[in-house]
Amino acid sequence: MFQALVLDKTPEFSASVREVDDSFLPEGDVTLDVEYSTINFKDALAITNRSPIVRSWPMVAGIDGAGTVTASESGPWKAGDQVILNGFGVGELHKGCLAQRARLKGQWLIRRPERFSAKQAMAIGTAGYTAMLCVLALEKHGLQPGDGEVLVTGATGGVGSIAVAVLSKLGYQVVAATGKAAEADYLKGLGASAVIDRAELAAPGKPLQKERWAGVVDAVGSHTLANACAQTRYRGAVAACGLAQGADLPATVMPFILRAVALLGVESVMAPLALRERAWSRLAQDLDAAKLDAITTEVPLSEAIAHAELLMQGKVRGRITVRNRD
Repeated sequence: MFQALVLDKTPEFSASVREVDDSFLPEGDVTLDVEYSTINFKDALAITNRSPIVRSWPMVAGIDGAGTVTASESGPWKAGDQVILNGFGVGELHKGCLAQRARLKGQWLIRRPERFSAKQAMAIGTAGYTAMLCVLALEKHGLQPGDGEVLVTGATGGVGSIAVAVLSKLGYQVVAATGKAAEADYLKGLGASAVIDRAELAAPGKPLQKERWAGVVDAVGSHTLANACAQTRYRGAVAACGLAQGADLPATVMPFILRAVALLGVESVMAPLALRERAWSRLAQDLDAAKLDAITTEVPLSEAIAHAELLMQGKVRGRITVRNRD
């Protein structure tokens, strides 16, 4: 028997941490003892039933997990291996990792970098891995330190916090946008050179505005993304990965055809293995692990549902790691 955060619809929605046995595990060729998981924005949407994330019932929540292989029928993996899972529909279509045990497909796993503990890996989680995918996309476009200011929206969230920490360590001049003025010292501690009020970006704006940003990491969408594009400098780039403000994009083509601004879509759930491994390798190289303590709040599995609600209410700073085992 083991503890799991189970979501069900019979027909009313319910979320509870309860005891289940191995018969509850889905099909898969690798079984893990999951040491840590985390609560991402998508996890919170599922756990609070704010959005139809879950497409198979009952579901174990948790799109991320870090743990130890206990049994494997998959060639690359053997008992004792330390691995990470991010995405691949886990917690949506396939039972996830907010549980003490999980059964997954070996092709979804990557080896945990030695530099990170299981707890640190989940302090990064999908949010931090997505932040690094954004950095990689901007670098591929040609962005370099010294090119000018780089904007990070939703900066006190999981993606934003890791993006600020990574970009600043790489030498970029980072401007963090947040609605939480009291968190300015937190963001500057992560490496932001300046902090602006998200209200400057959140309302409808002109289709083409004064050029400012050499690059942007946006986890917010809607008017914020439209304004970020409108303010991006000639041949600059915007990496878009989220929709915290909304899924709409009330913009025009003007930044793209008059300033050659590039809008780079960043997707983490089904990203190919080679890209995942590169992102985690770069995180091990370019993220100051000491900053993870400031970014992260640790909670036991029994408190995961309550903290998912707090995340949806905008009352969480940075990342939430979930300790699945006491």
